[in-house]
Amino acid sequence: MSELFGVIGAGTMGNGIAQVAARAGFDVVIRDVAEAFLARGMTTIDKSLQRDVDKERLSGEEKQAIIGRIRTTTDLASLSDAIIVVEAVTEDLAVKTEVFRALDQITKADTILASNTSSISITKLGAATGRPDKVIGMHFMNPVPVMKLVEVIRGAATSDATYDRVRGLSEKLGKTPLECQDYPGFISNRVLMPMINEAIFALHEGVATRESIDGIMKMGMNHPMGPLTLADFIGLDVCLAIMNVLYEGFADSKYRPCPLLKRYVDAGWLGRKSGRGFYEY
Repeated sequence: MSELFGVIGAGTMGNGIAQVAARAGFDVVIRDVAEAFLARGMTTIDKSLQRDVDKERLSGEEKQAIIGRIRTTTDLASLSDAIIVVEAVTEDLAVKTEVFRALDQITKADTILASNTSSISITKLGAATGRPDKVIGMHFMNPVPVMKLVEVIRGAATSDATYDRVRGLSEKLGKTPLECQDYPGFISNRVLMPMINEAIFALHEGVATRESIDGIMKMGMNHPMGPLTLADFIGLDVCLAIMNVLYEGFADSKYRPCPLLKRYVDAGWLGRKSGRGFYEY
């Protein structure tokens, strides 16, 4: 019997992590609060794998075998035998803390509890459990099946043994793990989000149009996607949440979220997922 890999949350990141784990040969359980979310997640996985079948990177039989290794559930207790559980719920400290407290109660003592958070303190999440040495950050990049990086974040109490296990698991998933310490935004978002925020300030101040800002960064800096397009792809609500974590965590005005970003989030213009952000979809 193969090892059980748990995922909490069937959204964009959760279903991507589940797909990658099942493809690597793990039995996977995805847990979410509603059957509708789980069904949507499984549809996304099916479409993603079908693209690989269409491109002849995967056979139809292999696709069915991968999907056959994934179970869905609304019951947290279904994760009790997992060797690792990766949490991929909404980017909110209170919600994540509640998940970690619950996982600490139902999983085995040696189960690793990982968070896919893009900015929230791993140290704080670890402190909510009785096993802070086994709590770690595994920040996958979107889209998970395509992007190779896993940013592995060590909390204050994360043990070397936990880090070594997670590095090995990441490699088994076909990913490249790169280590960093637990500071606001880690490395990826500490560097990326202020750049996106500065692009929004440039738009806000009328320095250039959205097309010019994105074009200059794509053609001049060789970025595959301009910062405003990327913000829409990530979700403007997520960008604002991360900027707030940086602003509060460092108490430094250079991380102040642009008023235009706040205004768009207040309007419900969250980017691709809502049909409108800096661009219309």
